[in-house]
Amino acid sequence: MKCPYCSHEESKVLDSRPVDDSASIRRRRECEKCSRRFTTYERMDHAPVMVVKRDGRREPFLRDKILQGLVRAAGKRPVSMDELERIVTEVEREVLNRGEHEINTQQIGALVMDHLRHLDDVAYVRFASEHRRFRDLDTLVEEAGIVKERRRQEEALRAQVPLITVDANTKQTK
Repeated sequence: MKCPYCSHEESKVLDSRPVDDSASIRRRRECEKCSRRFTTYERMDHAPVMVVKRDGRREPFLRDKILQGLVRAAGKRPVSMDELERIVTEVEREVLNRGEHEINTQQIGALVMDHLRHLDDVAYVRFASEHRRFRDLDTLVEEAGIVKERRRQEEALRAQVPLITVDANTKQTK
């Protein structure tokens, strides 16, 4: 592995651990020349999935493009990079699990928005405005209203008292 600081090609692995539900391995390395440390990730190489763009062009699926979009949408928001990475990993897993060789950008955007909606409302609206290409302020306000109503409903559901309480220590026998 080439050192990102001095380009020396020899490094030693200090620590290895599975990440993303064992879908990849994180390796902490140290350059044998400059002794600086860096992190690498090893992922399984899947059959390439092609993304069909709005204009019909096709290009390879790149998880980094999704991460870039999420970073822009979540800019100056209280959202960690770990949370954004988790979303990217989940979306990538869903795309690969479909078993199809092509997916369009609308489907990818919908998957991202579904995960982002639960994380941060402002980042969700920012991403949606870019993905859905809002043409005017009215469309943006309408989407914000939908988000507010959804949040109100979710909070109302959480505030409800369950009708039946189940005690974990109680055993049912017949």
